Amino acid sequence: MNILNKLKKRIRFDRNELSGAFGDIGTDLPLIIGMILASGLDTASVLITYGIMQLLTALLYGIPMPVQPLKAVAMIVITQKIAPEVIYGGGLAIGVFMLVLSLTGLVDLLAKYIPKVVIRGIQFGLGIQLSLIALKEYVVADSVSGYWLAGIAFVITIILIGNRKYPPAIFIIILGVIYALIFNFTDFNIANAVSVSLPKLYMPNWTDILTGFLILALPQIPLSLGNSIIATKQMATDYFPEKKITIKKISLTYSIINIMNPFLGGVPTCHGSGGMAGHYAFGARTGGSVFIYGILFLILGFFFSGSFEQIVKIFPLPILGVILLFEGLTLMIFIKDIIDSKKSFFIALIVALIACGLPYGYLIGMVVGTVMYYISDKNIKSYFKIK
Repeated sequence: MNILNKLKKRIRFDRNELSGAFGDIGTDLPLIIGMILASGLDTASVLITYGIMQLLTALLYGIPMPVQPLKAVAMIVITQKIAPEVIYGGGLAIGVFMLVLSLTGLVDLLAKYIPKVVIRGIQFGLGIQLSLIALKEYVVADSVSGYWLAGIAFVITIILIGNRKYPPAIFIIILGVIYALIFNFTDFNIANAVSVSLPKLYMPNWTDILTGFLILALPQIPLSLGNSIIATKQMATDYFPEKKITIKKISLTYSIINIMNPFLGGVPTCHGSGGMAGHYAFGARTGGSVFIYGILFLILGFFFSGSFEQIVKIFPLPILGVILLFEGLTLMIFIKDIIDSKKSFFIALIVALIACGLPYGYLIGMVVGTVMYYISDKNIKSYFKIK
């Protein structure tokens, strides 16, 4: 009975958790669809594995700690049409590499010496990126009708954001479904779309792992350290200080899910401050939102993977754009706790601009920001005890 009570506190199902469940869909769906189409991945395997990882994370953390596709990996896969076996090998390489960092304590050491202002800069830069994608790619997707749809969804969100009785995502998702049924499903037969599918198992070989490490892991790891682990830990502390979630726990679960994904035919995944921000902004406060989100992908994978491209039109891009925009804005707002210090704000802004504007920007921004922080006059004097 005690176990059941504890589980109820960690996994709650209500209107706010349902609303929060859609807080990260604007980021995830386009990347997942893009990877499936670019590389010919098995749709059922990708969706089912993705759903399983959401459920595991929800149970382990009991907070809105979602699983997301690895962004650098996804962009490389989509633009270069990387073969599935290399994707699996790269995911496994990333998982093993992060496991080594976790077990040796190196990830804790990195987190110890990377200052909070740098993390705020990384979050601000990611927020800028997400907001720009939302406005430049999603909102404009359906021309004039899309503008109207996005505008109405934006107003609804502004009015209801933070409302625990009427959380906004439920209403804008319903709005999107109505729009999709009118404009996107005129000749679609839902009965013919249903079919039962199961994931296909896969065993990566050494060539896949080495190739994946060089092509996918090396560009991804700096972003993962900055945003998926260190920034996510900071956000978990901001939102849920009582949980005392550690860097080591986040890096371990990050590594474990990536070690599991390849064998089930899943894409490389991570945690992320943006995902948590999205779930929280739209009402989530427990792991219930992530659990619901996982169930959605399991249903799509088991029963609709054969017609996935058609089914996901139920989520119009302008609606996903509004969700993504508020996810980005929520990330950017966190800079408020350092804005009183001109030095800290300047460093965070430099990190943000580097992160969202340069290749390998998150790694470069993290290094530049950390160096700037420690060579400032105040910190040099403090280090050498000069008065």
